[in-house]
Amino acid sequence: MIKNRFPTIFRALFIFAAALTAPANAADEIEAKLQACGACHGQNGVPLDPKTIPIIWGQTQVFLVKQLHDYRAGDRNNPIMAAMAKTLSQEELRPAAAYLEKKPWPARQGAAPAPVPVPNNITVCQACHQQGFVGGMPAPRLAGQSYEYLIKAMNSFADGTRTNNMDMVKIMQELSAGDRDAIAHYIASL
Repeated sequence: MIKNRFPTIFRALFIFAAALTAPANAADEIEAKLQACGACHGQNGVPLDPKTIPIIWGQTQVFLVKQLHDYRAGDRNNPIMAAMAKTLSQEELRPAAAYLEKKPWPARQGAAPAPVPVPNNITVCQACHQQGFVGGMPAPRLAGQSYEYLIKAMNSFADGTRTNNMDMVKIMQELSAGDRDAIAHYIASL
């Protein structure tokens, strides 16, 4: 697993280094800095490994600003993302998130998943993530993310390894492992 990650890391660093050339204006500078994101999150918005890397193209701006801030501040733990987020100044977080939000959410790859029954307690999630899980203030879009990514995120809130949103910690801790699994399967099927 580690062997496979090094080429991606080196690719991201190479793209980032290339992006450091002086662009014409602030918008071009943000776009150039964000080119490095494609090394993992995909040049076309489809992550290289959707099971471990989320879709960020078309994600909500408010959510992206918070995550970039949390990576920069150390409130969300991921060494690669922390290093990448620190290449942006605090003032660049909002324009960077706005740039990504304007990108089109990628179309589903492969065959559509089989329909999954709606879990009984799904309304607790829809209160923030909206009907159809398309996201909205302040919650991210979840529809289209992979089951593996969703369940890992939900379980990391439940077990307290991810604490950059204490509401999510509380909500996920109140759900059983089976409930989280059913919800992740349902959302991934959308």
